[in-house]
Amino acid sequence: MIPDYVQKLLDDLTRAGHEVFIVGGSVRDLLLGREVKDWDLTTSARPEQIIEIIPDSRYENMFGTVIVPIKYEGELLAVVEITTYRSEQGYSDHRRPDKIIFEDKLDKDLARRDFTINAMALADSKFAPDEDLQKFVNPLNFKNKIYQIIDLFGGQKDLGKKIIRAVGEPSDRFKEDALRLLRAVRFACQLDFTIEDKTKRGMIKFAGGLKFIAAERIKDELIKILASDRPAFGIELLHATKLLQYILPELNDGVGMAQNGHHIYSVFEHCLLALKNCPNQDWQVRLAALLHDVGKPKTKKELNGQATFYNHEYVGAKMTEKIMKRLRFSAEDSARVVSLVKNHMFYYQVDEVTAASVRRLIAKVGKQNLSDLIDLRVADRLGSGTPKAMPYKLRHLQYMMEKVQHDPVSVKMLNINGDILMKELNLAPGPKIGMILDVLLAEVIDEPKLNIADNLLERARALAELDLGQLRQRARSVIEQKREEEDVKIKKDFKVS
Repeated sequence: MIPDYVQKLLDDLTRAGHEVFIVGGSVRDLLLGREVKDWDLTTSARPEQIIEIIPDSRYENMFGTVIVPIKYEGELLAVVEITTYRSEQGYSDHRRPDKIIFEDKLDKDLARRDFTINAMALADSKFAPDEDLQKFVNPLNFKNKIYQIIDLFGGQKDLGKKIIRAVGEPSDRFKEDALRLLRAVRFACQLDFTIEDKTKRGMIKFAGGLKFIAAERIKDELIKILASDRPAFGIELLHATKLLQYILPELNDGVGMAQNGHHIYSVFEHCLLALKNCPNQDWQVRLAALLHDVGKPKTKKELNGQATFYNHEYVGAKMTEKIMKRLRFSAEDSARVVSLVKNHMFYYQVDEVTAASVRRLIAKVGKQNLSDLIDLRVADRLGSGTPKAMPYKLRHLQYMMEKVQHDPVSVKMLNINGDILMKELNLAPGPKIGMILDVLLAEVIDEPKLNIADNLLERARALAELDLGQLRQRARSVIEQKREEEDVKIKKDFKVS
C-alpha cells in the first residue's frame, strides 16, 4: 500500500505543475508484493522548487536529492528522498559521478540506474506521458486505484523471469559505480533471482573495480548477503564472478583443498555448506560458519597419509580478526565472530562433563556465545555431510546450560565486588582487587553455594594476606590451568579434523 504521506507528496508536486514519480526499489517491491522500506521519488522540479513546495524538506548535497522527514506528533516515522531528474558524467573514483546534469525528462533519469528491475517509475493515473513514452506505459490496478508503470528497459518482464539485468551495457554500469557489482549479488540473494549471463560476464570483467570501493560499503553489502535467505548462494556467486578475491581472499585458499576421511568436501565447499546449514539467523554467526575453517589451508600437514590441521581454530581466529579489521567491522562484532571461530572446536563429552565444567565453558565464551557455538557445531556437522545435526552430547550440553544458567560464571555475578573489598579490607585500588575476585570466581564456579557475601568476604580476607605474585599464581592455577586442560582435550579429540 502506498502510504498517505507519499501520496500527499505526489499530489503537492503535481498541483505545483511538476512531474513526479515513485521510482526505483519502491516500484520493484510494490510489484513483487514485498514491504517497501524506503520510498524514493523523482521529479522534474529542481531542488529549490521542491524545498519551496515542501517546507520541512532539506537539501544538503550536490546530487539533486531532497530529504523529506515524515513526522507524527514530533516522532520521526520515515524519510522520503525526492530527486530531480538527472544524468551523470564521469566516474573517476568508480563510485560517484564527477558531474551532475539536471534533466527535464524522465527517460534520462531512468537510463542512469543500475538494473532494469530498479529502473521503473510509477505515476498517478492522471499522468499524461509524452508521445515517445506512451509505448512504455502500462496500467497497474493497485488496491483499487489505477497507476501507470513507465518501464523503458523491460523491468516488469525481468521481474517475471526473476533475473537481474543491467540497464543498457553492463560494462558501462559497473564502470560508473563498482558497488553495483555487490548490489547485483545482494539482490539475487534477497529476491531469489539469478543474474542474466551478459550482466554476469560484465561483473567478471570489471571485478577489479571493487578495489576502489570503501571497505565500509563492502562490509554493508556483505552483511546484507549474509542476512538474506540465501547466504551460501551469495558467497558462491561472489566466487563465480571473481569478486570474492577482493573481499575474502582467504577463502579462495581452500578451493579444491581436500581434507581427511570424515570430510567428503574440500575446505571451501565445506565452509559454504556450513554457512548454508547454519540454523542461526544472525549474520555474525553465519559469518563465523563461513570462516570457521579459514585457518586450515595455513595449517595443513600430512601425517601417516592423513591430512591434519592442528591449531587451525587459533590460526583461523587470528585471520578472522584481521579480516574484520580490514573490512571495518565494529569491535563488538569482531570480538563475537573471532570468539566463535576460535572456540568452534570446544571439547564436550557427556561421560566427563560436570556442572562446574559447563560453568567454566560459559565463563570462557559467554552464555550467548555458547548457544551460538552449538549452532556453529551443527552447521559444521551438516557441512561435513553428517546426517545427524544434533547428536545426544549437544542436546546434553543444552540441558546442562539450562541447569546452570543462574550459577555465577563471571565476576559480576559474585555477591561481592571491588568496592566492598576496598572498604571492608582497607585495600587500595589496584590489580590485587581483580586477582582476589578472579580466585573467588574460580572457587565459586566449582561450588556455586559458596557465593554468599559473608563467606566470600571471609575467604577474601585470607587471600588479601598473599602478595600480588602469589595471588596471580593462584588465579592462574585455578582459572588458566582449567583452560589449558580443555585445550589439550580439544587437540586430542579433534587432532585430524
